[in-house]
Amino acid sequence: MKQSVSMMIGRRYTGSKKSNQFISFISLFSMIGIALGTIVLIVVMSVMNGFQSELQNRILGMVPHIVIGERGDGIQDWQTLKSQIDQNPNITASAPFIDAKAMFRNRGSTVFGIVQGVLPDEEAKVSIIDDFFEFGSLDDLKEGEFGIVLGIGMARRLAASIGDRVNVMIADGGTISPAGFAPRQKRFTIVGIFETKAEADSMIAMIHMKDAATLTRMNNMVSGLRLTTENVINARAIANNIRYELDDNFYVSDWEYTHGTLFRAIKMEKTMMGVLLTLIIAVAAFNIITTLVMVVNEKQADIAILRTLGATPGTIMKIFMIQGSINGLIGTISGTILGVLAAMNLPEVVRFIEETFSVSVVPGDVYFISFLPSELHWDDVYLIVSVAFGITFLATLYPSWKASKVNPAEALRYE
Repeated sequence: MKQSVSMMIGRRYTGSKKSNQFISFISLFSMIGIALGTIVLIVVMSVMNGFQSELQNRILGMVPHIVIGERGDGIQDWQTLKSQIDQNPNITASAPFIDAKAMFRNRGSTVFGIVQGVLPDEEAKVSIIDDFFEFGSLDDLKEGEFGIVLGIGMARRLAASIGDRVNVMIADGGTISPAGFAPRQKRFTIVGIFETKAEADSMIAMIHMKDAATLTRMNNMVSGLRLTTENVINARAIANNIRYELDDNFYVSDWEYTHGTLFRAIKMEKTMMGVLLTLIIAVAAFNIITTLVMVVNEKQADIAILRTLGATPGTIMKIFMIQGSINGLIGTISGTILGVLAAMNLPEVVRFIEETFSVSVVPGDVYFISFLPSELHWDDVYLIVSVAFGITFLATLYPSWKASKVNPAEALRYE
């Protein structure tokens, strides 16, 4: 019964039209503040999820999930190893490769990077590079024709375009003559240019694996195998299982070893951003404290009458906790609905703004994508709702406690 009385009076105080207009104004803005904080949190978290997903797809689309190599000059019987690895149910594809540090020269410009020898058909199964060609494709790499595809960053630094011939030099295994050390070198014709807007654009060039074997004199050997997995998050565990299956002559590494720091930094940035934006809700919650303190001061006579009628301090405290919680609940629910709608339709909204006002919100020449990604995770929404309502509920405790301590005799003395 006491609970129902607390609920009835708390709801009545919340919807009262006769209360002080200034208090109502502060109460309204506390709800708006909580709603805005919730909207901003949901939208920002969704955008960061979108950027993280795009970055992960592009970087991990170019970077192998797992690499197998042999300690020494290379893997000789790679075909047998590939057949063995392909039987692993966690591996979706594998491809051999030859790589070497190289120097690229064209028209007096020099760029240092990595040349990779690949089999076009096999490489397309473990890499997303075929989706990002500006000119040409992997299929243009033909055995014996000494074609090469460059990242757009490397092509620009070399001032090179399709059809130009680039001199590729590798230091490993060069020859020593009376004239000095001579690196191995070969002229390649540019048959393709790709742009992933990731580090590969300025570091990597690809040639046919047979041409790479000729350049590096690896004959039938390869540097290693690239593997893609069913679940990239489990790549480390899968790599460990493969490591146990192979002998000590092989080494196995995964993407977390080479790029794990980047994604951990992104995750930390998302966490810090969430904490900072939660302060918006905390600031709005202070308005609830202010509102309730003012309501308690205004309703002291009502509190005293309720106490004389038998209401306990706990009942009084629940009344004002319910009033403040209703304000917080309204702000949280409205902010959640608007935030979810905004996050789900953000790319379309941004596209509309760009077309209407002829502006570029996400310039494609600055960022690795030309649109604003948004990926709503319901786990984030549940957490944000819980935190927002939790903060507003905590904000009701002190004013409600003060209300429960009102002395009826003192409150009614001048009434």
